[in-house]
Amino acid sequence: MDILYLLVPISVLLVLMIVGVFGWALNSGQLEDLEREGARIVDEDGPELDAHQGARPSAP
Repeated sequence: MDILYLLVPISVLLVLMIVGVFGWALNSGQLEDLEREGARIVDEDGPELDAHQGARPSAP
């Protein structure tokens, strides 16, 4: 029963931290324009590769 004196405050702090991070994400725009990000995943035009990104190293 004594462990509850430790677990209850820790769980309350954890919930407050999670709510704080979620509030930060809402206010900083992390959850804005979800449709564009979903469409970006299935977009056929991938990002352009640099010259060194497309080259594969040859096996010795």
